[in-house]
Amino acid sequence: QVQLVESGGGLVQAGGSLRLSCAASGIIFSISVMGWYRQAPGKRRELVAVITSSGSTNYADSVKGRFTISRDNAKNTVYLQMNSLKPEDTAVYYCNYNTRWGPGTQVTVSS
Repeated sequence: QVQLVESGGGLVQAGGSLRLSCAASGIIFSISVMGWYRQAPGKRRELVAVITSSGSTNYADSVKGRFTISRDNAKNTVYLQMNSLKPEDTAVYYCNYNTRWGPGTQVTVSS
């Protein structure tokens, strides 16, 4: 059974940083493409970042240079380091594997 559990969200001031974690189980993590998505109120869910099994990454233009996705295959965990946060980054952030989603973690950036 695939399970994705996010953690690390919270309230932060603009310019601050947060690190999100997603612990995965029920998959062969080391060969899995993992992604982070987000959904702000009234908006569609959008891709934030993705990382392949070989460590290649891709980012939404809106977060390039500020966010970093990484993975620890020994811990079956994918991370999203978010720096220089802006109020427009406020959203529920979701971990993704294939068609599976975690429950999400709220990130709120105050101005």
